[in-house]
Amino acid sequence: MPPFRLVVNGAARDVDAPAEMPLLWVLRDRLGLTGTKYGCGVGICGACTVHIDGRAARSCQLAVRDAAGPRITTIEGLSPDGSHPVQRAWLEEDVAQCGYCQAGMIMCAAAFLQQKPHPTDADIDAAMSDSVCRCGTYQRIRRAIHLAAGSAR
Repeated sequence: MPPFRLVVNGAARDVDAPAEMPLLWVLRDRLGLTGTKYGCGVGICGACTVHIDGRAARSCQLAVRDAAGPRITTIEGLSPDGSHPVQRAWLEEDVAQCGYCQAGMIMCAAAFLQQKPHPTDADIDAAMSDSVCRCGTYQRIRRAIHLAAGSAR
C-alpha cells in the first residue's frame, strides 16, 4: 500500500490505502470527513459528490490512486462556517427533509453554479437530474439554487 498524497479542503494529506479504494471510503474512514455520504455505491444517487478541481464528482466511483494530485473539496471544505451561498440558500428554503442527500446536492449545486451562474429552471433540472432526493424536495432545491445564484451576484 503506497501512501497517496491528497489535497483535501486545501490541506495536503498522506493516506495509506489500497490504490483501488474508492475516495469515498478514504475520506470517511481514513480522514474522518463524514459529511460525504454513502448512498448507492455505484455513482447513481449523488450522495457522495465532492469537487475535484472544482467539478462535481462521485467519490464512490473514483479510486484513491486517481484522486492523488487534483484539489478535492468536501462539504466540510465548501465553507468553514456554512456561509457559502448554496448552504445559506438551502437553509433559507428549508430544503432538507431527512437531509441524507443534502451534502451531495449542495456540492453538485455549488459546482453547477460555478459553470452556469444564471440558470433557468430547465438548466437546474438538467444539472440536478442525476442527484436523488428520496424525500422529493426538488421544488425547494430549485428555489434554493435560484436564491444562491442571486446571492452570488
